[in-house]
Amino acid sequence: MTDVKGLVHDSIELLKQLIATESYSRAEDKTSQLIADFLLMHGVQPLRVGHNVVAYNKYIDHTKPFILLNSHHDTVKPNPGYTLDPFHPIIEDGKLFGLGSNDAGGCLVSLIACFRHFYDQQDLPFNLCLIASAEEEVSGPMGLEEAYKNIPPCDFAIIGEPTLLNLAVAEKGLMVLDCEAKGVSGHAAREEGVNAIYKALQDINWFKEYKFDKQSEYLGPVKMSVTLIEAGSQHNVVPASCKFVVDVRTTDVYTNLQILKIIKQHVKSEVTARSTRLNPSSIDLQHPIVKSGQALGASLYGSPTMSDQAVLPIPSIKVGPGDSARSHAADEFVYLHEIDQGTRFYIDLLKGIL
Repeated sequence: MTDVKGLVHDSIELLKQLIATESYSRAEDKTSQLIADFLLMHGVQPLRVGHNVVAYNKYIDHTKPFILLNSHHDTVKPNPGYTLDPFHPIIEDGKLFGLGSNDAGGCLVSLIACFRHFYDQQDLPFNLCLIASAEEEVSGPMGLEEAYKNIPPCDFAIIGEPTLLNLAVAEKGLMVLDCEAKGVSGHAAREEGVNAIYKALQDINWFKEYKFDKQSEYLGPVKMSVTLIEAGSQHNVVPASCKFVVDVRTTDVYTNLQILKIIKQHVKSEVTARSTRLNPSSIDLQHPIVKSGQALGASLYGSPTMSDQAVLPIPSIKVGPGDSARSHAADEFVYLHEIDQGTRFYIDLLKGIL
C-alpha cells in the first residue's frame, strides 16, 4: 500500500506522459507500452491483449469475486479550436492541459492509483482486474470487448469516465439503422412509377412520432432520429429507391434486438442494423457499489453518452473525476485536485464494500 499523496503524484506524472504520447483510437501502441512500463516500475506484472493493458492484484483467490476497474487510454483527434499544443502537457492555475487529460486520462490514472493502493493487500474479499483499454472512442471490437474475453468473469465493473464523481447507474445504448424504401422508376411528367421518397416519408414520420410503451426511470424514452437521406438521380425521374439512416439511442428497459424487432414490425422500408452490440446498461440501485457511492455523497443519474459499459455483459457504474462537458473540447484540461479527489473517491468506494 502506497500513501495516497504519493499515488497522486505518480498519477500526475503518468498523465503528463500519456498526454505527450499520441494515442488515437486503433493506434494506441505507444501509450499501452507506457502504461505497461509504469506498472512494471511499480512492481505490477501487466499482461497485454492487443493495445489493452491488463493487471491483477497480487494475491488472487479464485473463490472470491472479481471486480473490473476500467478506463481507456485512446483519444479522439484534437478539436480544430485548440490554441495550445494538444500533446504538450501544461500546468497552469491548477489545471493540467492536454489532449485526453479529461477524457479519460484523469480517470485512468486515478483508477490505476486506486488499483495500486489495494494491489498487495492480503485477505481482500474480492479480486481486482485493471484494464486500461483501447478503441473506446470508436467503440472498436479490439478494445475492452476483446480484453474482457481474456479475463475471468467479473461480478461488476467500475468504468472511469468524467462524471464529476457522480454515479451513472444507467447508460444509453446505440443502434445505427440503414433503411431503404423501394418504389418503381418512371418519368416524372407522366403518371408512371411509384415514388420511393413518398414511401420513405411515411416511415420517416413514424420514426418521428412513435412512442415506445416502456420508459426508463433514469434515461427517459428511446430516442430515434433520422439523420441522413439519399434519393433520386435527376429531376424528371421518379426515384425507385430512397435510403435513409436512423440514429437510435436505446435505454435499459429494452435490448437493442427487442427495439429492432418493434421497428421492423411497424415500418415498410427494409431495415438493417449496422450493429446491435452497443447495448444500454444499468445496475440495481440496491447494489453494494451503488450504496457505497451514495454514502460518499455521489448523486445518481442516467447518462446519454456512451462508454465501454455498452460492451460489457455485467452490471457496471460509470464514475470518475473531471467533467464530461470538457471532453473533446479545445484546450481540454483536468484540475489537479480532481485527480486527488478521484483517487480518494475510488479507494473509498471500494472500502465501502469491504
